[in-house]
Amino acid sequence: MTLRTLLDTGAASAAALTAPGRPTLDYAGLRAHVDAIGRQLAGQGLGAGDRVAIVLPNGPEMAAAFLAVAAHMSAAPLNPAYKQSEYAFYLEDLKPALVIVAEGSDNPVRAAAAGLNIPVVEAAVPAGAPAGVFTLFEKEAAIAPAGADQEALVLHTSGTTSRPKVVPLLQRNILASTGNIAASLELTAADHCLNIMPLFHIHGLIAVLATSLGVGASVCCGAGFNALKFFDLARTEQITWYSGVPTMHQAILMRAQRQPEAVRALGLRLIRSSSASLPPAVFEELTATFGCPVIEAYGMTEAAHQMTSNPLGDGKQKAGCVGVVTAPEVCIMDAQGAPVAAGGEGEVCIRGDNVTPGYENNPKANAESFTDGWFRTGDQGFFDADGYLKITGRLKEIINRGGEKVSPLEVDNVLMEHPAVQQVVTFAVADKMLGEEIGAAVVLADGGDLDAAGLRAYAGEHLAKFKIPKHVVFVTEIPKGATGKLQRIGLAEKLGLGD
Repeated sequence: MTLRTLLDTGAASAAALTAPGRPTLDYAGLRAHVDAIGRQLAGQGLGAGDRVAIVLPNGPEMAAAFLAVAAHMSAAPLNPAYKQSEYAFYLEDLKPALVIVAEGSDNPVRAAAAGLNIPVVEAAVPAGAPAGVFTLFEKEAAIAPAGADQEALVLHTSGTTSRPKVVPLLQRNILASTGNIAASLELTAADHCLNIMPLFHIHGLIAVLATSLGVGASVCCGAGFNALKFFDLARTEQITWYSGVPTMHQAILMRAQRQPEAVRALGLRLIRSSSASLPPAVFEELTATFGCPVIEAYGMTEAAHQMTSNPLGDGKQKAGCVGVVTAPEVCIMDAQGAPVAAGGEGEVCIRGDNVTPGYENNPKANAESFTDGWFRTGDQGFFDADGYLKITGRLKEIINRGGEKVSPLEVDNVLMEHPAVQQVVTFAVADKMLGEEIGAAVVLADGGDLDAAGLRAYAGEHLAKFKIPKHVVFVTEIPKGATGKLQRIGLAEKLGLGD
C-alpha cells in the first residue's frame, strides 16, 4: 500500500474533501486531481526522490497538494507564517526542487527561494472548482506513483532546545500509522471530520486527512482553527468527530458554555486529543459537555504520529493516560537502555513499521535516539496496572529543584483543578541556590478570582511542598507554538523570570 493506492478506497461518487463555499470533491475527482498534479510535476522533470515544499494556507488546496505531491515524490509542508530568514533555513536544509504557493501570494518564501535559486509555482484555482482542485503547469508527462519504500513526507522536529532535526517518513511509515489510527477510532466511510489542525503538522496530515481518506471517509478542510466559527461549521457539515490539541479543546469548551443545546445536537461519535497532554479536568469537561468518548492519543513526528491510544468503547478511556498499546510496540527503558520492571518509570520507547528510519544527515541524533531498534521518545512514563500508558513528563522539561525532580505535567494537572483556573503551564526558572525553581503561568477563567498566594495555598493541599510554584505569573494568554501547543522551554525568559 502507498498513499496513492490508499485513495482508491473511497467510492467514486462519495465525498472526499469539502470546504465552506466550495463544491464537494468526490473520490473520483480527487484521484483524477492527484494524478494530474503528478503529471504536471513530471512535466517539469520532477520525480521520485525530489522534494516539493508546500507553503499554502490551511484549506482544501493545502490538503490536496500534500496528497498529490506525496503520492509521487516527497512533500515538505512549511508553516505559511514563517519569516524569510526561517524559510531560508528550512529550504536550505530540505533542498526542495520546487516551492508551491497560493495564487497571487506575496509570502516571504518567494524571496527566500529566489535567494537559493529554487523555482516557485502558484497553485491556480479555476473558478467554481471543487474543494482542493488547482493547477500548477500546463505541460504534463507520464509518472508512476511512488513505491512503499520511497520518502513521502519530510518534516522538522520542533527544535526547542537545539537545531531542528529533519524527519523523513516513508510511504510505508505513513500507511502503517493511518491503519493504526483508523482501527483505534473505528472509522468508517460514513465518518466526516472537521479538520482544525494546521496541515504543515503531522497531526492534521496523518491523523485527520490521510487516515480518513484511507477508509473512504471525508474531511472538511476549513481555513484553520476558529473557536468562534467552530460550532456553526460543525453543524453545517454534520461532522461525526474532530481531533485537536488541548488548547483548542479548551477554547471550544468556552464557546460551548454559551450554547449547550447546540453542543448536544451535534451528536459527535467521538472527540480525539493528541500532540500534548490533555489535563484530566479538560477531559472530564469535554466528556460531560459533548456526551461522547474523548480519545486521548500519544503521537510524535518520528512515529508518523500515533503510538498509543485510549480505546473507543464506553468508559474505557482513562483521564490522564494516553491509552494502551496496539501498534507499534512500546516499552519503558532506563537511561542505559535496559527494560524497566513492570510498573516502573522510565523513558518511553517504540518500534514498528510507522517509525522513521532515522534522522537525515544526523548520526549523533540517531545514535542517541535509537537503541537496538527501539526509538527513544524523550518522554518519561509508566504503564499502570491496567496496561494504560501515563506520560509523566518530557525528560528535557523535568524541573531539577535542588536535586528534587518535579514533573511540570503533574503540577499542571493539580492547578487545573482549581475552579478559577482556565489554563496553566508549569516550567523551570533558573535559581542561584537550587539550580532551578518552579514557575507557573496562569490564565484565569472568566470571573475567576485568585492571586499567587491563593494558588500556592491550593497547591499545598495537593502537592508536596517542594512542588509548589515559587513564581506565579497571571497572563491573558500563554505563548503557544505554531500547532497550538503550550511552550515550557524558554518560557521563563519570555516572562522575565530567573537569575
